[in-house]
Amino acid sequence: MLKRRVPRVLVSGFLLTVTVSGLSACRTDPSVAAYVGDARITVAELESAVDDRLEDPDVAAYAGAQGEEFTRRVLSLLVQEEVYVAAAERFGVRVDDGDVRRRIEQLLGGDDPDSVFGQLAQQGIGRADVVENVRQQLVREEVALAEGEVQPPTEAELRARYDEVRGGLAEFSFGYITVPDEPTAAAVLSQLTADPASYSAVAAQYAGALTLPALESRPPDQLPGVLADRIQAAAPNTGFTLPVPEGGSGVIVGFVEGVVQPSFEELRPDLEREAAEAAQEAGGRLVLEVRDDLGVTVNPRYGVLEEGRLVAGDGGVVDILDGEEPAPAGD
Repeated sequence: MLKRRVPRVLVSGFLLTVTVSGLSACRTDPSVAAYVGDARITVAELESAVDDRLEDPDVAAYAGAQGEEFTRRVLSLLVQEEVYVAAAERFGVRVDDGDVRRRIEQLLGGDDPDSVFGQLAQQGIGRADVVENVRQQLVREEVALAEGEVQPPTEAELRARYDEVRGGLAEFSFGYITVPDEPTAAAVLSQLTADPASYSAVAAQYAGALTLPALESRPPDQLPGVLADRIQAAAPNTGFTLPVPEGGSGVIVGFVEGVVQPSFEELRPDLEREAAEAAQEAGGRLVLEVRDDLGVTVNPRYGVLEEGRLVAGDGGVVDILDGEEPAPAGD
């Protein structure tokens, strides 16, 4: 469901489970960290990939707390990259750097890139991982489109979806000013209803913890509890007065400008993102089929399969089997 002003998700589907089926258990080269179909991820490549990520101090701090789990995580990401390369080749799709850059900019919206990437780094997710993850999002979309699993939404479809959801995205534009007594409250409310544009100037005269300096827009579930019912009941450009709750002094003047709904253009990016997520889900299923066909074998020094995840363990060469126990090494 679309929601207004929800933080944008830059990393979606991060670290897909590397479970696959139909594998051979005869690949045992100790210099190889994992086999993905005919491709090899060498131990040297894995170690280099880990070192590259550790150059970011925030990622390094995260990795230090994770120990060998971080190496397994990086190996899973490298396996995933190989799967997506194979999927793009199989379905004849191409995502270039410009496509990735534009999608990242779209996902960031007005958020500060350094702040967002910094938060992700604290979770052990480096910039290169973000770029690759977004590339994979786009590959899933393109695969779904190429195979006819979905169609790009038309303008009419986007507008129809907007009509469906806009009612649930309504917000109340309101403010409240705390004044000393009832006569002052009556005068202030009269002034606001006569001239709603004067709200900020009036509020400045009674600045304080219980005064909003400017009108705000919030959904019903985020309205101030003591005022919520009165705000929702008020007609546009009207208000109410209410004594400050027990323990305080003065009178609260509430003013309600009205109900605000996002315009179609304001909501368009979210509508398009919703359609993209549906395409990613459909394309993801096709990518998993490619993964199953390729087969993945992991060097046992990096872990074993447990409930579909690569975890710490020991034993023979590990086949990552979908829903089955790891098989021992064989010839």
